[in-house]
Amino acid sequence: MLQLPEDWQRGLVIVAHPDDIEYGAAAAVARWTKQGKDIRYLLATSGEAGIAGLPPAECGPLRQQEEIASARAVGVEEVEFLGYPDGRIEGGLGLRRDLAAAIRRHRPEMVVLFNFGDTWAPGYANSADHRAVGRSALDAISDAGNEWIFPELAELPIWTPRWAAVVGPVVTHAVDVTDTVSAAVDSLMQHSRYLSALSDEPVADQARAIVDRATGPHAGFAAERAVGFELYHFAD
Repeated sequence: MLQLPEDWQRGLVIVAHPDDIEYGAAAAVARWTKQGKDIRYLLATSGEAGIAGLPPAECGPLRQQEEIASARAVGVEEVEFLGYPDGRIEGGLGLRRDLAAAIRRHRPEMVVLFNFGDTWAPGYANSADHRAVGRSALDAISDAGNEWIFPELAELPIWTPRWAAVVGPVVTHAVDVTDTVSAAVDSLMQHSRYLSALSDEPVADQARAIVDRATGPHAGFAAERAVGFELYHFAD
């Protein structure tokens, strides 16, 4: 198990919904902001279809507020929402174009993505939004560095990140988050309305259990708590 490269300064985390980051990589984000890195969040939706019984017009603004608070808990100040419909994202050229434009605007060296496979684990289907956003974002990294694929983006200078790190079932690299687990718990707890709708269990208990699952030890990596990634290379 290799150490994820950390000789970079700006990172962009791209996900489908509020809370996606906090379920998987917030502890790593907290580590990186403590190192002085500039980390930014890009969310395709506002999560407006995510709370049973709460209409989307009310839910979307609430979940945006929770995500902004979650980001601040791990040192992230810039959070962008693209406004795609929660639960109904269609992968394709339009999404690739919007993600490529965002990559050109933010100019990250490292892009962090989330599991875009068909399953979370054997027998557990992954969200259609997760699949669409992750796969389109991986393609958009290459699109952002090509001046001819989306000529309508010509006003944004081309940009190619050095890497993409995917939080998912395949793990090739990891980072030690032993010192930032508590910050990740605090970050997830900001989604209090969302977590309260999922379970009667106290929000703090839910958050600790979720972060514990996401930050366990990894075989071959010498850290008590770690976040694992599959690393993709794009530029030297």
